[in-house]
Amino acid sequence: MKPIDHPDSQALLTDIRQLIGQSRAQLAIAVNSALTLLYWHIGQRIRREVLNGERAEYGEQIVISLAKQLETDYGRGFSSKNLRHMLRFAEVFPTEEIVYALSRQLSWTHLRSLIYIDDPLKREFYIEMCRAERWSTRTLQGRLDSMLFERTALSRQPDEVLTAELAALRETGDITPALVLKDPYVLDFLGLQDRYLEKDLEDAILRELENFLLELGAGFTFVARQKRLQIDNDDFYIDLLFYNRRLKRLVAIDLKLGDFKAADKGQMELYLRWLAKYEQEPGEASPLGIILCSGKKQEQIELLELDQTGIHVAEYLTELPPKAVLQQKLHDAITRSRQRLDNNNGSEA
Repeated sequence: MKPIDHPDSQALLTDIRQLIGQSRAQLAIAVNSALTLLYWHIGQRIRREVLNGERAEYGEQIVISLAKQLETDYGRGFSSKNLRHMLRFAEVFPTEEIVYALSRQLSWTHLRSLIYIDDPLKREFYIEMCRAERWSTRTLQGRLDSMLFERTALSRQPDEVLTAELAALRETGDITPALVLKDPYVLDFLGLQDRYLEKDLEDAILRELENFLLELGAGFTFVARQKRLQIDNDDFYIDLLFYNRRLKRLVAIDLKLGDFKAADKGQMELYLRWLAKYEQEPGEASPLGIILCSGKKQEQIELLELDQTGIHVAEYLTELPPKAVLQQKLHDAITRSRQRLDNNNGSEA
């Protein structure tokens, strides 16, 4: 029998397809939520038993014994490894209300990765970013592997600032520059060799624009390459211009092959003021500038007080160093930044 091509029939078909799609999505959410809550309850029950036993080896024996029985009855989903995940889940999230809210937005696979983050604020960062940006489990794992949290400007802030920003993100969904801006940016996907020119770097970014946008973060869209600015009788060019719809502002990126120099600040300030005067639309925030360089000297940046001018200086890495090296580098950077903020607050007091 041939399908009916009447416009009303097509509209009916579209409506029914939407209803089916919505119902399936709601069913998937309900199933995930029910399973997640089940795993939490199992973890809580095991936790109570283990705590009553007061011995770690006693708890391990319980898990192994339970797993043998449950695997026989219900399959591999209740292996000793998975039971340990459930136990950890209950330890990290002690109340059912928190778990219920999480289960409506994140899958068990998301949560299984998140529960092994020891730092509560770091864990909260990834939870809120998963919610806000709708990360897949694969994306979340990639962000964890690249140490996204440690690379954000937010991680350099005192704990009370970090807590307040995450609370605002949770309650309003608003993304701030501190959540988006990073240092360093990992550009290992560009495939650049040891020697390259600034144009080679720019060409590679445009060639791998999709990956570059992913590294920049949520809400970025490409606007222009070598954006021409005519000031008096002189021409200036912004290497790359983007717009971030979450921040509601233009973002100018200047690429530098060598170390950051103090003169780079004046150049970027000129770009941002021109963009604010000629390109900024009503309702948008003032433009941001990112100076991407292969190296920088921290004291120069601190003395120039760049963050107060809407300019972010960051290194880029064309090759990802060993994880231990990157971890130490980021740990040192976070420690220095927080110490500097503490010293500044102390002197103001």
